[in-house]
Amino acid sequence: MNKLTEKLALNLRKKVLKMVHHANASHVGSCFSMIDILSVLYGSIMKFDSMQPKMQDRDRFILSKGHAAAAVYALLGELDFIKSSDLDSYGVDGSLYMTHINHKIPGVEFSTGALGHGLSFSVGKSLSCKLRGNTWRTFVILSDGEMDEGSNWEALMFAAHHKLDNLIAIIDYNKLQSLASTEETLSLEPLVDKLIAFGCSVKEADGHNHDELQKVLSSVPWEMGKPSVLVAHTVKGKGVTFMENKVEWHYKSPNKEQLLTALKELGD
Repeated sequence: MNKLTEKLALNLRKKVLKMVHHANASHVGSCFSMIDILSVLYGSIMKFDSMQPKMQDRDRFILSKGHAAAAVYALLGELDFIKSSDLDSYGVDGSLYMTHINHKIPGVEFSTGALGHGLSFSVGKSLSCKLRGNTWRTFVILSDGEMDEGSNWEALMFAAHHKLDNLIAIIDYNKLQSLASTEETLSLEPLVDKLIAFGCSVKEADGHNHDELQKVLSSVPWEMGKPSVLVAHTVKGKGVTFMENKVEWHYKSPNKEQLLTALKELGD
């Protein structure tokens, strides 16, 4: 299974590069830091049916860091939620495939972009599920930078208070945000201790190790009556050497030469 998810992640990195270059868009680094997490979730953890994107008992996925939309769109193309050819319109004026994720796309549950909203929405979905006696789960990927937002901590308190163990939050902890490191901008540490103090069940993992991700995520909830929060240690721009740990790839778009160099490194 992990060979399949690793191949999926590789294909997504190649597709994202081409999409972002074609649209002269940005956020390659943000996409690449979470692509392995995304691939494991859809490749071995979550329940869904691409032919029935609104299937009632599907697990829900929310991308809180909505600027990394290209990775999710590419995934939906790989899994046949949408036609791969639709991705050619990514970032084009008037296209549904906006550079921040759009719920009008099959397989997308919620439009996000303003940071700090995705977790609150996910908590609401999880509470609704519990009240209706359903068994599906809500998975949400957050950026580390958006943990500066007080709304996320309020949402965690609410989730713990209501014992929402059907909520799984994954923090993409690449330690770089828009203009600088998280440490320089607003230090999150001790992040794990804070999350535990807010009533969450917390684990850490290498966010690029598919075996580790599959093992830790396949056993949620880790504690009954508590939301699960995975602190996934990642690298911004992971997979392309000249992009890794470089804050500028939050915004830069690869030119033709950079595109070809990156694709060559990925084996394309």
